[in-house]
Amino acid sequence: MTEISPDAVKAYLLDLQDRICAELAAEDGGAAFIEDSWQREEGGGGRSRVLTDGAVIEKGGVNFSHVFGTRLPPSATAARPELAGRSFQAMGVSLVIHPKNPYVPTSHANVRFFIAEKSGEAPVWWFGGGFDLTPYYGFEEDVRAWHATARDACAPFGEQIYPRFKQWCDDYFYLKHRDEPRGVGGLFFDDLNDHGDHPMSYDDSFALMRSVGDAFVPAYRPIMARRKAHPYGERERDFQLYRRGRYVEFNLVYDRGTLFGLQSGGRTESILMSLPPLVRWEYDWHPEPGTPEAALYEQFLIHREWL
Repeated sequence: MTEISPDAVKAYLLDLQDRICAELAAEDGGAAFIEDSWQREEGGGGRSRVLTDGAVIEKGGVNFSHVFGTRLPPSATAARPELAGRSFQAMGVSLVIHPKNPYVPTSHANVRFFIAEKSGEAPVWWFGGGFDLTPYYGFEEDVRAWHATARDACAPFGEQIYPRFKQWCDDYFYLKHRDEPRGVGGLFFDDLNDHGDHPMSYDDSFALMRSVGDAFVPAYRPIMARRKAHPYGERERDFQLYRRGRYVEFNLVYDRGTLFGLQSGGRTESILMSLPPLVRWEYDWHPEPGTPEAALYEQFLIHREWL
């Protein structure tokens, strides 16, 4: 039987956080990530790293957390009553980058591991993760390259993986109350384990999670580099702040990680670090036809097969 090793997963995640922060800070070139370590009274803790007012990144957070306890929050047991009465560990790296320039997209990534244990019974474990892109002004070159990197990260695990995770991402990052996608998608997967509709061994599941985590910087940093010097003005900035409102709505209404973190007694500052520093809402606003703003809705915030 394969040994399930939370320690190996934790070591990978800590190293991933280090590598992502180093790469993004290098591309920004104007600021560094500041680390804030924290402890959770019920068990566990983490290290939050935040970069603010950089040359490229207005606010970016790359958070590692490892929480554990004797009882799961309602968000976890509601859909899986078999987890009731088990102790648990949940660990992951989660990041959101909000660039200053509206031509650089916002991006999110997350990789995580969960295990619930009970004496005399087999452990219940799964991996999850993914990354997605939220542009304000769309460039086909960027979106195709983003999805090509996502596809390549999945390729060693079977040709069916990318289409399945891409569709899962499209379905998950969708604002039902707005009837629109949050962005142009990428990858999303959850509850990846050795049973269910698409079983995968522990070793393969861990390897796939690592492949997705390792692919984030190669997917995102080239887009940052291409767009960070693009000129913009007040109009583009206003549209960016308006569209950031959609990001806030999704994270506070739908995001499973946000709900789990708040319900499990996680550190509020770290959970809500994904929110942008500035945002605006405007009543019943619609872009003028024929504008670049309208093109985002017409050409990018739709279901598309990008490759």
